[in-house]
Amino acid sequence: MNNAVGVKFRDAGKVYYFAPGDLSLSQGEHVIVETARGMEFGTVVTPEVEIDEKSLSSPLKSVVRLATEGDEKKHQRNLERRDEAMKLCQEKIDEHGLEMKLIDAEYTFDNSKVVFYFTADGRVDFRELVKSLASVFRMRIELRQVGVRDEAKVLGGVGNCGRGLCCHTWMTDFEPVSIKMAKVQNLSLNPTKISGICGRLMCCLKFENDVYAKLKKGMPNTGERIDTPDGQGLVVDTNILESSVRARLILEEASEENDFEEKLSTEFYTYDKEEIQRLGKKGGGGGRNKKNAGKKKNNDAGNNGGEEKNNDKNGGGKKGKGKGQGRGKGGRKDKKGKKPEKSEENSENNGNK
Repeated sequence: MNNAVGVKFRDAGKVYYFAPGDLSLSQGEHVIVETARGMEFGTVVTPEVEIDEKSLSSPLKSVVRLATEGDEKKHQRNLERRDEAMKLCQEKIDEHGLEMKLIDAEYTFDNSKVVFYFTADGRVDFRELVKSLASVFRMRIELRQVGVRDEAKVLGGVGNCGRGLCCHTWMTDFEPVSIKMAKVQNLSLNPTKISGICGRLMCCLKFENDVYAKLKKGMPNTGERIDTPDGQGLVVDTNILESSVRARLILEEASEENDFEEKLSTEFYTYDKEEIQRLGKKGGGGGRNKKNAGKKKNNDAGNNGGEEKNNDKNGGGKKGKGKGQGRGKGGRKDKKGKKPEKSEENSENNGNK
């Protein structure tokens, strides 16, 4: 185990860990640390913690010293020079006619290098630009292309909620966001409503996704058949946060008389998740497919069997239809001792045909 402290170089930037050495550091103190870019001025955001060596990709660099008053003044001068560097770089970009958007500039603490951040639609050949900038600044030049999310993180702004962007104010890193998260939360899939000012899916979709995924377990989908205290019904809407569903009761099962369409109640009923039992969706592509399948079966019977096959069908039709009722709405009503007479008549009529 190694002792380390977390250091930030920007307000909403990543946290980097360094070995404190013999220094006793507390949160909020300014330090000078050694990085791959040279000496940098940072702020301690995480007090001393223990980190497993296996989780480290490379050995920890050390904190050089606590920042002195002179270090803080030097850091402040570097920040003030940022605007001038941005202006000069933009002039050189315009001279070379490059299609790139400059968004930020940053001096290293030891003034050995200046880094420019930009966005562009594709690859940009900025070799001549680097030469022009080097002749002006007399130091090493680095041009770094970033994405639109990083642009929003650097520039900041106001989100759809009316508050400052999360990525600019407190988020240290981006997490992957997918359209599936919007579907889980029953949000509109209109891109203008679920996208941030960067044009990508809003990061806040990720924040509540785990809660919604947990609450959605056991909830039926829209169009699914459920068993309720008032009988069987079809789900028309779900409220994940309240763990409730809205449904229309099935008043009459699909049959040939109603063109193989279920008759549903005009009223909507609301039930808690604990009050219902999922029965699943009806398979087979709906009532009209069943109707077509029935016609095809009757035609095949007429072509192959003649009167004997029709007589067999008349004899067994009532029994076969009774099994079908046991799987549908009649199955639940049979438990209560109520047998739908209308379904029996339909069964006999179908058999006689």
